Order: sequence, then C-alpha cells, then structure tokens
Amino acid sequence: MYPFFRLTKVMLKARFRDQLEVQAPSTLQFLALPTDVDFFMELNNARYLNFMELGRWDLSRRTGFLQTMKSNKWGVAVGGASIRYRRRIPLFSSFSVTTNVLCHDGRWFYFLQEFHAKQKICASALMKVGVTSKDGLIPATQVAHAMGKEMDAELPPWVQAWVDAEGLRPWPKTEPRGVAS
Repeated sequence: MYPFFRLTKVMLKARFRDQLEVQAPSTLQFLALPTDVDFFMELNNARYLNFMELGRWDLSRRTGFLQTMKSNKWGVAVGGASIRYRRRIPLFSSFSVTTNVLCHDGRWFYFLQEFHAKQKICASALMKVGVTSKDGLIPATQVAHAMGKEMDAELPPWVQAWVDAEGLRPWPKTEPRGVAS
C-alpha cells in the first residue's frame, strides 16, 4: 500500500523546514514499522522505493520545484533506477534517507538517494527522473531555467556508464502472452 499518511506528514513538515538550493541534500528520518518489513523482519525491498519517493517529494517542496511544477502543470516520471543494498534495516530501526540531485543530461535529472542506519550506509540508489507535460518529456534545461536555477549538466563517469549500459539494454519486441493490448 502507498504510504499516504507518511507522504502527508513529509509534505506538511517540508513547509516549515529550511529552503534548499536545488543540488543541496535533503535528509529525512524514519522508523521501520511492521507495515514496512517482509517475512525476515527487515525493510522490504519495495519499500525502499517508497521511501525514496518521499525523499524526492521533500526535496521538491524545499527547492521550489514543486511550485514550478504546479504553475506549469507539469508532472514527474521515474525513467529508471539502480539500487545497491549493503546492510539490512530491521523492524523498529531508525534510519535516514538522504536525497540530492546530482546532475542532469539536458533531458533527465539524476538523483542519488542513500539509506543510513547507525551511521552506516544500508543502500544507495541512482534514480533517473523526468519532468512531463501533456506534450511529453520537458528538457531538464528548460525545467532548471523555469526554476531560475543553474544545475550541473556534466554526468559523473559512473552515472554516464549506467546511462550507456541502459542504452544497450533491449526492449521486448512483443508483448508477453496473455497480456491484452
């Protein structure tokens, strides 16, 4: 289930937290609750994506991106994700999610999101996020301009390597059997 209660709480708190520059990190604190864990009593891998989304919403509100998005009637879409898990986050553990915009490639924004518990890295993710309108994807340069912000447009080598690898990945040529068009 989508964490609507947590989203509401994050968005309300973001209104009163310090504003951030577009490439400054945002950190949120959470507690792994029974609804967040799997049969092994640790944070479920799908929940990581939910917590990362909450981090992006907080950052969007605090940088002014959310207001820009609303005034232009834009939306957002995740175009890809790569996550690495290092340590477990057990039930009732406190943990943090740090979110920041690394860069853009002119078209997509790339976010680095990290999970920490007890001052140790638990997971790290690279998220490719696009801004959309009824006409399709809005160039990242246009979004940055609308926000009145300058952003790093040079991809770090490891991000570029991921983008290149994703470009080599083939898409299925047909729909799987049993899927209606």
